[in-house]
Amino acid sequence: MPVQLPSFKMSDKSLFAVLLRSPWWISFALAVAVGAACFKLFPDRFAVVGALSGLPFAVIGGIAMWKQRGTPNPARIDAILQKLSSLSARDFASALETAYAKDGYTVTKVTANGADLSITKAGRTALVNSKRWKAATHGIDPVRELSAAMEALDATQGIYLALNPLSETAQHFASKNSIRIVPRTQLALLMQSAVAPK
Repeated sequence: MPVQLPSFKMSDKSLFAVLLRSPWWISFALAVAVGAACFKLFPDRFAVVGALSGLPFAVIGGIAMWKQRGTPNPARIDAILQKLSSLSARDFASALETAYAKDGYTVTKVTANGADLSITKAGRTALVNSKRWKAATHGIDPVRELSAAMEALDATQGIYLALNPLSETAQHFASKNSIRIVPRTQLALLMQSAVAPK
């Protein structure tokens, strides 16, 4: 019988988890600061070991830099979101179709209650609900409607666009029913190719 190793999950509140979500340069700055401080504070014979003590932060910085490659800075994301919020419903729908098409999806408009677009890539189809993307609140009803549309149209996944957070109940329902929530930052990343300010 094979030995099963225990799985470890990093806490979202741990220092390394926070650094992974922060701009990559913060980890490198910490690596230099910790290494320099330890180099000065350690006895001469351990100075090199002290200098290397910042290495874990440098590794986290490298991972964060890799994960954040190609991600626009926060100011650019805000500019994209402002541009999006100024669009009419028709212009937003058109920009959304363009963004998905540029990302390699085959895009089809649908008239099902709860879904606006059907997107297909690599043999997988997802339904997109974008009508309420600017709503101040998102309850469970539109998410349920999307789930019903998925069942009716035989889609493997649902995508719900939301500038503002969904209620806890709606989020729980979405996670249990193969519906991916696309919040504001991910929405800006998705739409940048279609509406990015010059």
